[in-house]
Amino acid sequence: MKKISLSNIDAFKISDNDTNEVFYGCCQDWFGTGWQRLAGCGPSVACNIFMYHRRGEHTRNKSACAAMMEEVWKYVTPTKRGIHTVEMLCERVTAYGASKGMTISSARCEVPENRSLRPSPEEVASFLTDALSRDIPVAFLNLCNGQEKNLDEWHWVTVAAIETGDPEGRLPLCILDRGRIVKIDLALWLGTTSHGGGFVHFSIT
Repeated sequence: MKKISLSNIDAFKISDNDTNEVFYGCCQDWFGTGWQRLAGCGPSVACNIFMYHRRGEHTRNKSACAAMMEEVWKYVTPTKRGIHTVEMLCERVTAYGASKGMTISSARCEVPENRSLRPSPEEVASFLTDALSRDIPVAFLNLCNGQEKNLDEWHWVTVAAIETGDPEGRLPLCILDRGRIVKIDLALWLGTTSHGGGFVHFSIT
């Protein structure tokens, strides 16, 4: 099997100065209100993307990242249904970037609810491989986790690595979710999700 991953997953490492606990990526539980903690997966993933893009510029501690999450929330703001489409995340991430003087472009891979319209596992793997090999993290929207038990439904996570070439057809992904590194099987998700979701990555200049 071949693993394609971001060059430095430790760029997502966040320390809690009070407890010395270490996290990987932002956790929506750090938001200040109950609604934010419930619906904050999209803004948290957006923070991960900007944090990786700006790696090396700031010390990564929980309080600083929580403050950034609140700032990003003002632009990457969930609706009553959360941020439930790839297009919605693109629009809001682009708006936040523009507020910081950044130019942002995006590439998407939609996984529709209609199975006949979905890309093949090979096409999705190619989309992810292309981004990760260029050191670009990928945002992943899962509207239904199907038989993949390590995913929450109606939820955004950050993809940091993929393994290809498994003889049994599995496509292991390394994702960041709620401050943890988690392993899932992309092929299992694609084959069993009833509502789909999608993937998006961003080029930021």
